[in-house]
Amino acid sequence: MLELLLNQEGDAEPGFSRKVVKWGIVCSGEGLFEGLFSLAEDKGRMFGGCPDLMQAELIGGNEPRSHFLVESLATMACFVKGDADSKTEERLRAKQAFFRHMLQEASVQASYLASAAKMLGDPGQLELLKTELQRQRAAPTDSAVVVVDGINPLEQDDWREWWREFRRGLGREKAKNFGRRMVDIATGDWATPAATHPKIKGLAGVGGLPTGDVLVGFDKEAFRSYGFEQSANAAMSEETAKRYTEALNRLIKEKARRLGDALCVYWFAKEIGEDEDPLSWLHEPSEQTSSAAEGEARRLLDALRTGGRPDLSGNIYYALFVSGAAGRVMVREFMQGAFEDLVAAVNQWFFDLECCARDGKGMAKAPKFMAVAGSLVRDLGDMPQPWLQRLWRAAASGSALPEFVIPQAVLRFKADVIKNNPANHARMGLIKAYHIRKGDEHMSAYLNPDHPHPAYHCGRLLALFAGLQRAALGDVGAGVVQRYYAAASQTPGLVIGRLTANAKNHLSKLDTGLAQWFEKEIAQVMAAIKNHIPRTLTLEEQSLFALGYYQQLAARGRKSNSERDENHTIQREEQA
Repeated sequence: MLELLLNQEGDAEPGFSRKVVKWGIVCSGEGLFEGLFSLAEDKGRMFGGCPDLMQAELIGGNEPRSHFLVESLATMACFVKGDADSKTEERLRAKQAFFRHMLQEASVQASYLASAAKMLGDPGQLELLKTELQRQRAAPTDSAVVVVDGINPLEQDDWREWWREFRRGLGREKAKNFGRRMVDIATGDWATPAATHPKIKGLAGVGGLPTGDVLVGFDKEAFRSYGFEQSANAAMSEETAKRYTEALNRLIKEKARRLGDALCVYWFAKEIGEDEDPLSWLHEPSEQTSSAAEGEARRLLDALRTGGRPDLSGNIYYALFVSGAAGRVMVREFMQGAFEDLVAAVNQWFFDLECCARDGKGMAKAPKFMAVAGSLVRDLGDMPQPWLQRLWRAAASGSALPEFVIPQAVLRFKADVIKNNPANHARMGLIKAYHIRKGDEHMSAYLNPDHPHPAYHCGRLLALFAGLQRAALGDVGAGVVQRYYAAASQTPGLVIGRLTANAKNHLSKLDTGLAQWFEKEIAQVMAAIKNHIPRTLTLEEQSLFALGYYQQLAARGRKSNSERDENHTIQREEQA
């Protein structure tokens, strides 16, 4: 995994990093404040190669330190919202003094930085800056850079050599065995191991710390061996540590999807366009039906198999599940496979999930992956993390759906029916997908009158009885479905007979044409059951019952009202 991350990043130099900068502070060559502007909308603009210190370097020494060129407004301008206590103000002034000191020192090679240092050291100019920051509603945590006479130092190279020398001179204290050379576990080269590694950012929402978490760290005795200190237990050079952290930080920012309490970070061996990313289709399908989303995957798959996309031939995908735990990065799972197999799996996922809309009017929209997962629980937060990962693995690999899908889907569907809630499209598609991947070749997105299992037709029968009751009595509150669904779906042999007898009373209340229509429909379903109503149903059979019930209701909605009206009219004419 580390080797793959290193290949992603290429050469990443220690002491430099990508950073997002929100504000540009305009300074004249005479050191006067001239204005403030936003570098980009929303969070700011990304700059590569910004000067950067690790946490160990920031807290080292006898005085508070700051980053160079790019810092928060709190540090750069001593800018805070509201009243700050004296201790906080003193600390910010010390950090700002260090920031100005670096600007002044670097002006030996980049003379314009002296103007920035002069402006930030002038109390009057600093007050003008703070006033403008308040007017534009800047936050103390927003990052900024001083632009002098139109020169943005982050776009210049004249200060870089000075920064390299300055950073080497910080004199970080090293553990006793960091002078000896060891084999770098990621590259296999001899190297002097870095005492500590840069932190992984972006895991605060999944158990991580806002300040970042370490992937490689050994700060406790139980994690060490052979007398080695800190990261010498997994020796990597400073350059290697910088490269893998830069790569992972970038991927978390650009290619990560939250799945419950973890992030799914993924990338490809060969770069692909955003509109050709199968995993983005999985998480954010276009506002179309499942068949349309499947069509996108199918077109790309056909191009791969016929040689229409030689640029993607032999491509590989990688997926990494990570979360934070007590300041450390927890690697939950790592997957990799052929890009073509991934496209095929996503194509199959949408095909298997394809489901008719509850009103029978066409197909339901393609569900997002998290909507599919959420259909199995009352609240998405109730979904155990291992379940979420197993479901995602089934979607990305085309494997059988995990066994927890059916009991959860049956439970949630039953609750919705009893409460008279609309059926969940994603849940019904998932039940169908489960049986398809179990080898049921009779599964269809629409009603299948030829399905061989009686449980499916028992569900259809209950839907017809419910429709018959509504036609005969109108809205009676808790109807046959609310009262009998739970029992009928578990022990149909004990309930269906009673409902059939009761249906005769409802038929007598209808006019002849409509009664004959219901009798015909019920007879066709009874013929499919073949007079063998199961006494009890397993959980998998209960899911077939639910699917039959749902698809029968959707089929009734699809049937043209004009067709039934026409039949009704013919019957009346015959009676006349």
